[in-house]
Amino acid sequence: MNIAHWLARRATAQPQKAALFHGAKAVSDYGTFHADACRIAAGLTARGVSCGDRVGIFMDNHPDWVLALYGILYAGAAVVPVNAKLHGREAAFVLADSGAVLCLTDARHESALEAENAPCRCAPPRALLGEDAQEIVHRRPDDLAWLFYTSGTTGAPKGVMITHEMIQAMTLSYSIDVDSVTGEDAALYAAPFSHGAGLYNFIHVLAGARHVFPTSGGFDVPEILDLAEELGRCHMFAAPTMVKRLTDGAVVAQRSGTGLRTIVYAGGPMYTADIIAAVDHFGPVFVQIYGQGECPMAITALSRADVADRTHPDWRQRLGSVGRAQSVVEVQIGDENGMPLPAGQAGEIMVRGAPVMPGYWNNPEASAKTLLNGWLMTGDIGHLDAAEYLTLQDRSKDVIITGGSNVYPREVEEVLLRHPQLQEVSVVGTPHAEWGEEIVAFVVGDAPDDALDALCLENIARFKRPKRYIRLDALPKNNYGKVLKTELRKQLADPHGQPPAP
Repeated sequence: MNIAHWLARRATAQPQKAALFHGAKAVSDYGTFHADACRIAAGLTARGVSCGDRVGIFMDNHPDWVLALYGILYAGAAVVPVNAKLHGREAAFVLADSGAVLCLTDARHESALEAENAPCRCAPPRALLGEDAQEIVHRRPDDLAWLFYTSGTTGAPKGVMITHEMIQAMTLSYSIDVDSVTGEDAALYAAPFSHGAGLYNFIHVLAGARHVFPTSGGFDVPEILDLAEELGRCHMFAAPTMVKRLTDGAVVAQRSGTGLRTIVYAGGPMYTADIIAAVDHFGPVFVQIYGQGECPMAITALSRADVADRTHPDWRQRLGSVGRAQSVVEVQIGDENGMPLPAGQAGEIMVRGAPVMPGYWNNPEASAKTLLNGWLMTGDIGHLDAAEYLTLQDRSKDVIITGGSNVYPREVEEVLLRHPQLQEVSVVGTPHAEWGEEIVAFVVGDAPDDALDALCLENIARFKRPKRYIRLDALPKNNYGKVLKTELRKQLADPHGQPPAP
């Protein structure tokens, strides 16, 4: 089944129901949404797009983004979502590697691609709206629907093949393991639509909910709070850095977050102190999920009740976890050979199930390394407790080995962030002649070194204490808000160079 059939069914059932919003203004109902997608599909076909072709989308969050998405799917093609914050050169790489035959853009992003001599034609979505309409092209469950490119923090981005059945499994699991959605709800797209926020459109289309695109095209705290209050029952996906900014902004503005029904957070480490502060201010509106592009949004979930609970004896440990396996996957912890490890022992997180990718686009070598005997080797280190709550410790590549002992940077970061004068921390290892690696902490804030040392010595083993603290105005991050530890390591390798740009 073509996953886009869900839109056609909703349009048949409720054609006059408000669907797409630009800010607080409704700009399309479900009937028009479906009809425009049919016309865009016809426009794509007229421009030579065939079933199975790849079509890029490189534009700011806007109602036209979701129109482009469904037009591409209706035509039987696969969407190649490109983060709107990428440089034109990075976007051109994605389009070239995917073999995209066309890219749907806005004017700003089209200019960026032209400056880099992008390898395919560009067009705004509405330029494809003609008089003709096209029926939805049938697709098999294992056909490509969404070709997602990893953020490339450790090398060139790889194209993750996401099929129609993967999206179906992810979507249905959302309603079981993450949150319920009804036609009265509103999906508020403040994070890049090219990423997890966009994948969550499918459950909201299936339920007949509203789809709200901020007029800023991105994440603006006052705008988010205003839209939630005006529209009500808002759901949104947010990276942990966005949750912290939203909390800090709401506290300063003395706003309670009226109208925010659910915030699903993922995409990086959410430090315990930050989520406690968020729940204290906004109440029980938070759900955490853990996923990867290779198993999109569908590995584990930490429920609303678990995030808000302060009564269970293990509530703090559970709050520091990423929850339990979602219904559509199995999760286990394995050694370097993929053999299962006992509960409580740290190892590589392994996942298998319906949402796991079949492989990387045109990259069999990387696929073979990542998919082992039916399991997705995530590259993340973690452990399962007796109740099967999964706690992430770090990426396997980020583990620091000093004096023969493993140190997980996140454990050290959690301790340092307890100091009220620190806003951000990232811990990395650097080569050391005697110990193998030395622990270095990059910090944002005014806490003195001796106070940070004392905090570590009070809470963790002495060998885990950073040997150096390096102060930055902000940590370098990629376009998804993940800290670029590769950039921090570069600074350590070249101590006379400039600090990495945030």
